[in-house]
Formats: sequence, structure tokens, C-alpha cells
Amino acid sequence: MPVSKCLKRSEPLWKGWDQKAQKNGLRHQVYAVNGDYYAGEWKDNLKHGKGTQVWKKNRAIYEGDWKFGKRDGYGTLSLPDQQTGKYRRVYSGWWKDDKKSGYGIQFFRSKEYYEGEWCGSQRSGWGRMYYSNGDIYEGQWENDKPHGEGMLRLKNGNRYEGCWERGMKNGPGRFFHLDHGQLFEGFWVDNMAKCGTMIDFGRDEAPEPTQFPIPEVKILDPDGVLAEALAVFRKTEEEGD
Repeated sequence: MPVSKCLKRSEPLWKGWDQKAQKNGLRHQVYAVNGDYYAGEWKDNLKHGKGTQVWKKNRAIYEGDWKFGKRDGYGTLSLPDQQTGKYRRVYSGWWKDDKKSGYGIQFFRSKEYYEGEWCGSQRSGWGRMYYSNGDIYEGQWENDKPHGEGMLRLKNGNRYEGCWERGMKNGPGRFFHLDHGQLFEGFWVDNMAKCGTMIDFGRDEAPEPTQFPIPEVKILDPDGVLAEALAVFRKTEEEGD
């Protein structure tokens, strides 16, 4: 009795080509149609693992971790200097969903950089900012601006310690005028001191002390006077709103 055999059905050629085109594991440079290219690890046709991405338009380079096509984990972003053409580090730190998230260091202009926490590519949480003019801010951030408790130390040694809101001094705080040997303690609104007390502080060690010391004020209840002034001011603000 003759034995019949079923012919094995051959798959279309495109399926084989498609399977070979699937990107998984380590690959050398893979170019996009716009000129960008990536070299590193892949998973299911997505950048996943360690890899380096180069953008043609601005020549930016990212080296670090990827997760399902997005920068995720630890990585460094670099850009070419506009004057020298040499690459300079712009950001080193943690990423999540293609945005700066967690602890990282951002380099701005010369001698100006931020080190601290990020969320959604904005400075958020605790951080320290070194400004090019020599000032240093250390404290809380929100929406890329000082917000919460923080200290601003000026280049000349004077400093402000207190509350911040939207990048400005707002709320109770103390300003140490160490160059003149005085201390102001009071309440601030949008970087302006509205009410408070000024006393001598370290006047003997100050490099440029005031000509005369602040005379002692004889008030039975100075704290009560300040509290009353604050209450009047806050009431005025509420009525204005």
C-alpha cells in the first residue's frame, strides 16, 4: 500500500526576513531615518539595557541605562560646547520614563551647577545650587524653584535662612548681615522684608561694622508686638485677595 506524505508548508519569505530584523540583545550601531543612531542592548525591538544614543540635530550623546525604549536608570547626557566643540557633561544621574528623576547633577553655565533631587526633569526635593556669581542655595525645591525651607549663602558671607515660595523669600526667616554685624528676623513677602526686628550679631568680628550699635529697645513684650504686626499684615493680605 503506497504511503502518502504531506508536503511541509513553506512560510513566506517576508516572515524569515522579519524574524532576522527583530532587534534583541547587543547590537552595533543602528541608524534611524533622521540620522540618529544607537549602539547597545535591545529587547523586542526596543532599547533595553546598556546603550549609547547620539542625536544628529544637536549632537547630544546619552550613555547609560534604557528600559523599553526610554532612558531609565543611571545615565549621562553630554553636549558639544558651542565655542570649542568639545563635549561637556550636562547631566549625570538617575532617569525614569525618559526624564531626570532621583538624584543627579546638572551643569549649567561655567561654575554653575545643581546637585540634588529631580522629578519629571525638574529640580524637586532637596538640592544644592551653586551659582556663577558665588552664591549658594541649599534646601528644598519644587517645580524647578526654591520652595520650602532653605538657606541662601551670598558670596560676601551674608546669608538668609527661612521659608521660600516660588523661588522667592516668603514667610518667616532670618537674614544674617555678617559684613555689618547685624541680624534681621521677621516676615518676608516675595523677597521683601515686611516686618521684623534687627539686632547686633557678631558686630565685633564684622569686617565692616556699623558706626554705632543698635540701641536697646525697652519694650515689655517685644514678641507680642511682632506677633500683632504679623497678624495685621496677614489680615491685610487676606482682604486684598
